[in-house]
Amino acid sequence: MTNLTSVLNQLEQERNRLASQLESLNNALSALNGTTPKGTGRQISAAGRARIAAAQRARWAKIKGQKVVSIATRKRTMSPAARRKIATAQKARWAKWRRQQKVA
Repeated sequence: MTNLTSVLNQLEQERNRLASQLESLNNALSALNGTTPKGTGRQISAAGRARIAAAQRARWAKIKGQKVVSIATRKRTMSPAARRKIATAQKARWAKWRRQQKVA
């Protein structure tokens, strides 16, 4: 019985070693292809990338002696008329949905 246990332990160790080597090969291949394995890279939002790009442009402008543009992004606001238009369209969609639910 102990012989069987030792064989199982050796097989598990070999499997772990091979899995480690396979992961190393995958990492090497992805480095050569210029891609990262799925789930390993951190995600950055579009707003975050925009802030980084704006900061870099500001640094270059400062170095070149040009006017430094503000990094802060302007928030977009919707006019009250546009809000009313969207609200009435949404109410119409809900009314249509409710009518369909009564029929069905």
